[in-house]
Amino acid sequence: MANYFGTDGIRGEVGIEPITADFFLKLGWAVGSVLSEQGKASVVIGKDTRVSGYLFESALEAGFLSAGVDVGLLGPMPTPAIAYLTQTYNASAGVVISASHNHFQDNGVKFFSAKGLKLSDADQAKIEKKLSEPMVSVSSGKIGKARRHEQPLGRYIEFCKSTFDRSVNLTGLNLVIDCANGAAYHIAEDVFSELGANVTIINNTPDGFNINKNCGATDTKHLQQVVLETKADLGIAFDGDGDRLMMVDHTGEIVDGDQLVFIVAKAWQAQNKLTNNTVVGTKMTNLGMRHALKALNIKFIEANVGDRYVMEEMKKHGSILGGEGSGHMICLDQTTSGDGIVAALQVLEVLAKDQSKLAELKNNMVKYPQVLINIKTKSKVDLDNHQTLNAAIKEVEALLGDEGRVLIRASGTESLIRVMVEAKDADITQQSAERLANTLR
Repeated sequence: MANYFGTDGIRGEVGIEPITADFFLKLGWAVGSVLSEQGKASVVIGKDTRVSGYLFESALEAGFLSAGVDVGLLGPMPTPAIAYLTQTYNASAGVVISASHNHFQDNGVKFFSAKGLKLSDADQAKIEKKLSEPMVSVSSGKIGKARRHEQPLGRYIEFCKSTFDRSVNLTGLNLVIDCANGAAYHIAEDVFSELGANVTIINNTPDGFNINKNCGATDTKHLQQVVLETKADLGIAFDGDGDRLMMVDHTGEIVDGDQLVFIVAKAWQAQNKLTNNTVVGTKMTNLGMRHALKALNIKFIEANVGDRYVMEEMKKHGSILGGEGSGHMICLDQTTSGDGIVAALQVLEVLAKDQSKLAELKNNMVKYPQVLINIKTKSKVDLDNHQTLNAAIKEVEALLGDEGRVLIRASGTESLIRVMVEAKDADITQQSAERLANTLR
């Protein structure tokens, strides 16, 4: 039985297995067949703006219909919108066609349960087992029906606005918003402007090919430039499917996911809102954030990399706040998944209540220099038994002592080995990361 699911669904280059129309057809049938074991089922399908979304939307739709499952089409929508709309439309599952922060050449698919949560490993195993079986359509009298929902945008926009405390407002705040030419392109401006902000919108003209291209949460140079040119109060960047958030302060400096989570955690603790006084991060969470939380007596829980694993630890420990340096922030009192727009509203609410600038609150946490080097691989690398690498790790860890750390892991979404080093000294951090990366080249 093949393993198709990575840390965030199934993802890869379009046209190369399994990112093909015939596989998505069978995948729709397999997921639909599993859902139908509990009775008559329905799904909603959304997508980001990459050109191949049309192809895979049609293939998945046909697969679900052949399994007897009704389909509601939502069109281009952020991933977290699908998590929300799955619940509001009372669907059995939600489907997102997206490769998140990757460029248009890639695509993928991820699923939400009826409760708007990412699927468990057990659910994914059931689907993979079904994929190993022959595809057999239901009889013609039991084929599912398809429809296009008419008001998903308005529903999601109003939901996002409802997460912002109206005892404060954004009147007079000058924002620059970068939509990454992705799924938030027709949503973000309305949310923030209707709450009172003056919005300059950039990278909101998707053409199927420009998603995440030199823009968005993974490339903030354009946003930083426009923030400075327009003398904006701050900038907001989403990725292609709208579940990541990065910000830029009025000086043009990047404020990443770790810093944003810390800003919200500190404010929520002061408001007695931080449930169980706990924040969940990942193995990649910056040492500076860990130390800053400790100084506030906030408990830090480390999860595996991936927002699905952050969510699992949050539920286990009764936490309502978690996230990753890459920009996923989960506010469990508001959403069931990482949501870039909702996360941005929580940060702006903190700024409004504190009457502070983003740059000021960012400086409450001293971020350690972190170097991340991605090494492309053609086949699986046995990291545990790589003698040269492991010898180098021991030497680097001895050099860093308690003032730094090393993390080397395989990416769950791409054919990469990620080499990460953190330390107080930037030069030592860079040199150590290069040394470790060279053992894998």
